[in-house]
Amino acid sequence: MHIADMTMFYAPSSGGVRTYLDAKRRRLHEVPGIRHSLLVPGARYRRHDHDRLVEVPAPPLPFSNGYRFPLRRRHWIRALRDVHPDLIEAGDPYVTGWAAARAGRELDIPVVGFYHSDLPLLVSNRFGDWTSAGIGHYISRLYGHYARVLAPSRVMAGKLHALGLEEVHVQPLGVDLVNFSPERRSDEVRRELGISDETRLLIFAGRGSREKNVDVLLETMKQLGSGYHLLLVGSCMPEHTPDNVTVINHFCSADELAVRMASSDALLHAGTQETFGLVVLEAMACGIPVVVANAGALGENVPEECGLLCEPHNAASMTEAVRNLFAADSQRLGRQARAHVERHHNWDSVVDGLGEHYRSVLGIRETGTAGVQHG
Repeated sequence: MHIADMTMFYAPSSGGVRTYLDAKRRRLHEVPGIRHSLLVPGARYRRHDHDRLVEVPAPPLPFSNGYRFPLRRRHWIRALRDVHPDLIEAGDPYVTGWAAARAGRELDIPVVGFYHSDLPLLVSNRFGDWTSAGIGHYISRLYGHYARVLAPSRVMAGKLHALGLEEVHVQPLGVDLVNFSPERRSDEVRRELGISDETRLLIFAGRGSREKNVDVLLETMKQLGSGYHLLLVGSCMPEHTPDNVTVINHFCSADELAVRMASSDALLHAGTQETFGLVVLEAMACGIPVVVANAGALGENVPEECGLLCEPHNAASMTEAVRNLFAADSQRLGRQARAHVERHHNWDSVVDGLGEHYRSVLGIRETGTAGVQHG
C-alpha cells in the first residue's frame, strides 16, 4: 500500500498539521508493506527519494514564517502522477485539495481528506458571518469528492455532517510521548523567570491570534495576583502584560516547549475555536493538569480527572477554576492526565486507526485487530 500525503501547511514553523505528518510518516516507514510519500510546497520541483519527500513549486506567502501558497493544480497533479500512490490524503481545502480530487479521478484511486481547520469559522472571523453559507457550500463541494473525510474531534465531525457530508469519521491525533514527558522538568525554568518554588507557574503556548483569547488569560492573571505567574510562549503575543506574566514572543521548538511545559504547574487555554487542541494534550503528556475554556474541541479532550473546564470568554470563571485546581490535588490530576494521553493519544494507536481507514476505502480486508478506539 502506497500512501501520498499532500498539504500546503508544511513550513519551518508549522503547527499541528506538520506535527501530525512527521509523526505519521516516521511510523509508516517502519510498517512492512507500506510506502509513504509526502508532497509539500517548495521553491521548485524536487524529489528527495531517500525519504520520499517531494517539493512542489509554490510562491512564498508574505509575513507567514515560511509558508508557501500553491496557485496551480497542475504542478501537484504532475507530482502525484510521478509518485503514483494507491491512496491520496489531502491535508488542506485549497489548491492542493482540488488537485488531489482531480488526480484521484485520473489515477482511479481513492482520496481521503483530513479536515484539520474549520475554514468557515476562520473566514467568518476575518470577513464576517455573511461568508459562512458560501464557504460551507465550498467545503461540501470539495470534500464531497473524497471517499472519506477524517475529523480530529466530534465537534468538527458534527460541523461536517451539518454541511451534508456523510462519509465523516472521527480520527483523533497523537502526542510525542517521549519528548512531551514529565521527565523533561527542569528547575532552570523557574530560575530564568526569577520566581520562587512556591509560585504557581502557569503556561500557554500558541499563536497570539484573536481566537486564542489571550486577553482572557491576562485578565485572569490580574485577578489571581501574586503567587501565580504565567509564561506565554509563541508568536504575536501582546507587548503589554501584567507584572506576573512573562512573554517569549517567538516560535519555540518542540524540545524547548516540552521543557517549559513539564516545568510548569498547569496549562491555561482560553481558546474557543480549537479543532483538536494539540497543545493541551502535549501539556497533559508532560504530566501537568489543564484549565481550558469549555468550547470547541477542548471540552471533549479534557476529562474531569485531568483538569478543569471554565466558561468561555470569562476571566472570573477561569480564575476560580485555577484556584480550585490548586486547592485540589493538582499533582494527582497531572499524573492522571499523563496516563490518559498514554492510553488514548499515543501515535502508534493513531497510525493503527489511520490504517483501518485506508484499508477500508481501498477495499482491503482487515487482517489485524489493532486500532484506535473513538468516542
